[in-house]
Amino acid sequence: MTMDEVTARREKGAPPSPWRSSRFRLFFTARSTSLLADGMLMVSLTTAVLGAGYGAAGVGYALAAWMAPIVLLVLFGGVLADRFTPQVMMVGADVVRMAAMLALAVLLIATDVRLWQIMALLALSGAATAMFQPGLASLVPQVAEDIQRANALLRVSEAICTLLGPGLAGLLVAYWDVAGSFVVIAAAYALSALGLAPLRSLGTARDESDDPMWHRLATGWHEFRSRGWLWGVIAVWAVYGLFVFGPALPLGAALLTEQHGATGYGWIASADGAGTVIGGLLGMRVRPRRPLVAGACAMFFFTLNPLAPALGWSFTVTALTGVVAGCGFAFWGVMWATSVQSHIPLAVLSRVSAYDVAGSIMVIPLGRALAGPAADSFGADRVLLFSSVVGIVCMGVMLSVPAIRALGRTPEEPTGRTGAAA
Repeated sequence: MTMDEVTARREKGAPPSPWRSSRFRLFFTARSTSLLADGMLMVSLTTAVLGAGYGAAGVGYALAAWMAPIVLLVLFGGVLADRFTPQVMMVGADVVRMAAMLALAVLLIATDVRLWQIMALLALSGAATAMFQPGLASLVPQVAEDIQRANALLRVSEAICTLLGPGLAGLLVAYWDVAGSFVVIAAAYALSALGLAPLRSLGTARDESDDPMWHRLATGWHEFRSRGWLWGVIAVWAVYGLFVFGPALPLGAALLTEQHGATGYGWIASADGAGTVIGGLLGMRVRPRRPLVAGACAMFFFTLNPLAPALGWSFTVTALTGVVAGCGFAFWGVMWATSVQSHIPLAVLSRVSAYDVAGSIMVIPLGRALAGPAADSFGADRVLLFSSVVGIVCMGVMLSVPAIRALGRTPEEPTGRTGAAA
């Protein structure tokens, strides 16, 4: 279904629920199983590396081996998705990830696995993830007419899988075997591929030109930088990732564990996950005329995430702030994904999405790496307090950009439209 057809249907009345589309149900199932596998991976990997005797440093090397190809190759994943269709790239990526996880399970069972073997297989899985990720944005407008509700449902699924994945991996490791957990992860990637395979009939606009790779990358960059609202958000988001997302997880986890114990931290993390579910549900119902304004306002609440451990709030207050912060983050995610998918042509959406992903994630590892030295020099509480201030400033800057403030729900809405509250 083309974007013009989708727009025509919207003009006739409210679009139907995504659940009425068999294509969306297949896509939702595939996405949920791959998210569950991603959620299981970190626990299974950490257990495997530590069990093999490579210590915390080995875990860091293995995670870096998985993350580096994603950052380095995601732009090429966007080009290839536009060239060969997102569905083809995503099914192929799932097959590669399944094979990598099965190979790792076999190594854990049959041999004394070497760290370089683990790193090589994780690098292969990371490269496949880089091919998988950019196509997600291009498929959503094709499997659901109500793009916002579809993104909200996907955000709820992500939150639930993020909560369930580590727990499921922990149960498998405890009551079965760490190799068995990788078999289950491989099975989840296989289910994802099976769910995506029937979507091959989607009318995705393919880039049939013979242009070289660099030219295709340049086309994606041109589409990206020609939209002030798009590069403006990503520029702010890069600063946010460095100074807020980067320190918030490692330093926040350390302080919350110190303040409330490991069990208390677990409940606080669960409260954050519950808030993410609530934010996704709100994203189904609330349809602001200017979605980026509404999403940025919701993200102000995320600054409570680093603020609570920085100020040493009580367990109850911290858990409540976790719910509110998670809700704000999820609602922003729905508004952002819907805006990108509604305003970018399908023919270049995967490439633009790749620039979005690259700009959003590449600085977060740097922020996490610098969090420890900064905490040693200034104190973890002061670093997190600084993160909260930066978070507020970043959202203020985002709202000050005219192109971001004026962006409507659809390309047909005048960008200078006023009169409705976000």
